[in-house]
Amino acid sequence: QVQLVESGGGLVQAGASLRLSCAASGLTFSNYAMGWFRQAPGKEHEFVAGITRSGLSTYYADSVKGRFTTSRDNAKNTVYLQMNSLRPEDTSIYYCAAARGPGTRSALYNYWGQGTQVTVSS
Repeated sequence: QVQLVESGGGLVQAGASLRLSCAASGLTFSNYAMGWFRQAPGKEHEFVAGITRSGLSTYYADSVKGRFTTSRDNAKNTVYLQMNSLRPEDTSIYYCAAARGPGTRSALYNYWGQGTQVTVSS
C-alpha cells in the first residue's frame, strides 16, 4: 500500500520560512518523479514544484520561483519543499504526489498524500 505523508506545515507570519517533508512508503521511491501541489478552499489543485526521479532537475510555478526549493533524498524516501519569504497568498493545503514521469498536471500523478496546512498571516 502506497503512502505519502506530509509534515511541517503550520502558522507563520509573512516573510517567514517553512520546510515541508513528504515521506513515501510502499513504492520504489526512486522510480517516481515527485510534485508539490496546493489547494485553497474552493479552488483546484495548483502545481507548485516538481523534481525528477534522480533529483537532478527541478521546476517551479512562476508564483513561487526564487522563493521555494524542492529536493529529495532517495535513500530516505523523502521529498522536501523549502519555502522562504512566505506570503499570505501562499496560504493553502500543500500536497505531495508521485508520478511515473515529471509534469505539472495533477492528472499525471498516481499517488497523493493527505496534505498539510500552511497558513501565512500578514
